[in-house]
Amino acid sequence: MLKQRNEKTMLDLILNIAKEDERIRAVIMNGSRASLSAKKDMFQDYDIVFVVKDVEFFVNDDNWIKQFGEILIMQTPDEMEGTWTKSKDKYAYLMLFTDWNRIDLTLLHIKKLASMPRDSQSLLLLDKDKSIKKLDPPSDNDYLPIPPTDKEFYNCCNEFLWVSTYVAKGIWRKELTYAKHVAEHCVKEELIKLLTWYAGIRTKFEHTIGKFGKYLEKYIEAEIWDKFTKTYTDARYDHMWDALFSMGEIFNAVAIQISRHYDFNYDEQKSKNVEKYLHAVKKLKPLSQIEIKPTI
Repeated sequence: MLKQRNEKTMLDLILNIAKEDERIRAVIMNGSRASLSAKKDMFQDYDIVFVVKDVEFFVNDDNWIKQFGEILIMQTPDEMEGTWTKSKDKYAYLMLFTDWNRIDLTLLHIKKLASMPRDSQSLLLLDKDKSIKKLDPPSDNDYLPIPPTDKEFYNCCNEFLWVSTYVAKGIWRKELTYAKHVAEHCVKEELIKLLTWYAGIRTKFEHTIGKFGKYLEKYIEAEIWDKFTKTYTDARYDHMWDALFSMGEIFNAVAIQISRHYDFNYDEQKSKNVEKYLHAVKKLKPLSQIEIKPTI
C-alpha cells in the first residue's frame, strides 16, 4: 500500500532544506497548495520557488535534489527548451517522487526577485533577509475568468465556425488523426472558451473555472454539461459527425445568450450557413467512390 508523505512533512522538508542552505534566501509557494478554495487531494503539486544567490551553482550539481526523496521521474523544462544556456537566472525541476508527491521547484536568482510576477495564489514561507514585500493573502484573483470584449466574442465565434469546416473535410477524407485533432483541440477549445464566459456570467466572474475548463460542470446547467460530455467520442466517423453537430448546437445556443447579455452582434445566419455546409459534406459520396478525371 502506498504511504505518501503528508503536507506537513513535505513543507517541513522543503523549509528545512532552505533554512540549512545559506545560498537559499527565500521560499515562496504558489498554486493550489496556497489557494484556500482549491480542493485538497493526493495529486496536488507543491509549486515552490527558491530565491537563491547563484542558480548555476545548484544546476551544476544535481545531487542536492536527492534530499527531497526518491525520484520516480523528473523533467527540466529549461534544458528541454534550450533556455538555460541563454539565461542562467532561472531553472526548474519538475519532480515526481515514488510516494506520488510532486514538487515543481523553480530556482530564481535573487536579482530577479523584483521583476518576478506576483501570483495571487502565493504564500511567503521563508524570507531570511526580510527583502520581500508583504504579499497579499492568497486568492483566486489571477485565475478568475474575464468577461469577453465584443472583438473577442466575434473572434471566438468566427474561429469555431471556420475550423469546424476542417473537421468535416477530415472526416470525409477519413483522415482520422487530423479530424480528431482539429475537433478535440481547435474546435473544442473555442467551445470551452465560450462556455467559460457563460459560466462567468452565471457566477458574476467570481469563481475560477480552472485550467482547460476543468470546473465547468459546477457552473453550467446539467443539461448543457450532459450534451457537452457527449461530444467526446471514439474513432467512428459517424460518431465524430454527431459530435461535431452537437458542438455546433451547444455553441449556437450559448452564443445567442452571451450576445444578448452583452448586446454583442451575433450572426445566426452565418452559423446556419456553416451547419448547412457541414451536412452537405456529410452527404457526399465517400472519396473512394468518386471518379477523379485526369486534367489536361
